[in-house]
Amino acid sequence: MSHENCLFCKIAAGEIPSTKVHEDEEFVAFKDIRPAAQTHILVIPRKHIATLSNCTESDAPLLGRMMILVSRLAEQLGCAYTGGETGFRTVINTGPGGGQEVYHLHAHILAGPRPWHRMG
Repeated sequence: MSHENCLFCKIAAGEIPSTKVHEDEEFVAFKDIRPAAQTHILVIPRKHIATLSNCTESDAPLLGRMMILVSRLAEQLGCAYTGGETGFRTVINTGPGGGQEVYHLHAHILAGPRPWHRMG
């Protein structure tokens, strides 16, 4: 899929509606339209990168900031790890064998009572 036809690029640009929970110059986070868990958020970079396998060394700072954002959002959503049985799952599906459905790098934040419908 070309960058021009990318669903997540269109969401980031505001061309397709979404329920955003975070937006800044570099990232957008929004609720998954087919949630697998009570809390299911997608975090995407505005920069179009098709898969994790397409990342290069130059993307390392962006990936680091993305993981920090995932942690910060989990805290804001009330699912951060604070001890005991608390916590959340972060998933990055890569390629068809990894279950990737939209070819724009994204991290899933999943939390809430189990069982979950799918693994993100």
